[in-house]
Amino acid sequence: MSGQQRQPSKSQQSRRAARELAVQGLYQWHMTGKAVTTLEAEFRGQVADEDLEDHENWHKVMEIADLALFHELLHGAVSQQEVIDGHLAPVLDRRLDELDAIELAILRLGTYELGFRMDVPYRAAINEGVELAKSFGATEGHRYVNGILDKLAVQLRAAEVEARRR
Repeated sequence: MSGQQRQPSKSQQSRRAARELAVQGLYQWHMTGKAVTTLEAEFRGQVADEDLEDHENWHKVMEIADLALFHELLHGAVSQQEVIDGHLAPVLDRRLDELDAIELAILRLGTYELGFRMDVPYRAAINEGVELAKSFGATEGHRYVNGILDKLAVQLRAAEVEARRR
């Protein structure tokens, strides 16, 4: 089966959709300053909003997303934002406020998963961040996200990274 990638399982698709929503929620939170509970309610309410330009795609993502995971990622990353930013700042090549807002949202989500979701393998957290950056970020943003999350994995998941290297 070389040359062919296997299709993600329904569970993987559900988690990916939850992460997409969480990144969009983190972006909105950063840009608007709205309460995270308000943003989540707005996201969930948009499923019924027929006036959305991209209603069909939004509805599809919401339909397959693991909404419990979306809730946990969004609320967890916001509640741990100071800790997350404390991990990010030393490994960045610029100040947090100089990052593109969508890349910051992706990095916060990835850092949250690396630091607080030990059930997620570090390589999966990095890969998800890279894929999100390819979908939502700047043209080469995925490379930057990959580099930062790689550095953080060495710090936050040292034993797991070392075991993988052996």
